[in-house]
Amino acid sequence: LAVSPRTGGFDFGSINAGLGYESRIERRIIEVEEMVIGIEKMMKSRVEVVENLIASEVSRLRNDLDGKIDDGRVRVLKKNSELDGRVGSIERLMRSSEWLSKEAFDRFVADLMGRKGVSNVREFRFDEIRDFVWEIVENEIGKHAADGGVGRVDYAVASGGGKVVKHSEGFRGGGGWFKGSVRDDAVKMLQPSFGQPGECFALKGDSGFVEVRLRSAIVPEAVTLEHVSKSVAFNRSTAPKDCKVWGWSRNDENTQKEHLLTEFTYDLEKSSSQTFNMSFDTEGVNPIIIDTIRLQFMSNHGNPTHTCIYRVRVHGHQPDVS
Repeated sequence: LAVSPRTGGFDFGSINAGLGYESRIERRIIEVEEMVIGIEKMMKSRVEVVENLIASEVSRLRNDLDGKIDDGRVRVLKKNSELDGRVGSIERLMRSSEWLSKEAFDRFVADLMGRKGVSNVREFRFDEIRDFVWEIVENEIGKHAADGGVGRVDYAVASGGGKVVKHSEGFRGGGGWFKGSVRDDAVKMLQPSFGQPGECFALKGDSGFVEVRLRSAIVPEAVTLEHVSKSVAFNRSTAPKDCKVWGWSRNDENTQKEHLLTEFTYDLEKSSSQTFNMSFDTEGVNPIIIDTIRLQFMSNHGNPTHTCIYRVRVHGHQPDVS
């Protein structure tokens, strides 16, 4: 407490002044506190507004992104579907195509290097390889056109003068050896069948024979027997199985000497057109010359009622007249 210097007592005026100052300070503190609370409320409100704006924008962006993702997913699925279709087409093409084996490719490279006299395939230019391929293709086309893909002259073909002169009993009657006649459809054996099922000559039973007069006398080398391909046939049990081929010439003096030219088994697991080389004894230096052959089959592949022959080809060369 303040003491007055004059009276020696307490200075109540000073006391009151001090109390008034404290009161002002307290009010100021309260005002500041209220201001802080107001600012805090205002900031909280603004933060909530900003948070709401951010949440709204995030939601909008998320929706846009989800939409774009969905659109992208649809496009990806569409592209995958298109790719699956293309892959399927390529797989079907690969399954239906005959790819060149490594052995065949190695033979091609060896032929190419031998033709050009080089030791490394890298020495070739692309033009040289292309020309060589075209040469092979042209040769193969020529062979195929010449004799139905066998690539050897057929001396039994009907269009060249070959003729069926005798056969065992035909299936379902209509001519045969017992009548001394030849059925009209026997000529099918000497014509292209073009791989069509049923375009054959049917003989009764699981054994029989056909005799063919060749267009000219030849030194025989091979015979080709054709049946329908397993890729188009409903039943191939009618194919001949165990066979023999005999040959002779009508010009033989006194007796008709028959020569066993070859024996073979037609294999259903191999190509539909199978060629068998002659295995006869040439009897010294004089080659066997024939103008007639007999294809005799002792069995077929399981059909008891009839045997079908699609085509018979006879290969060889004409004898040296000198």
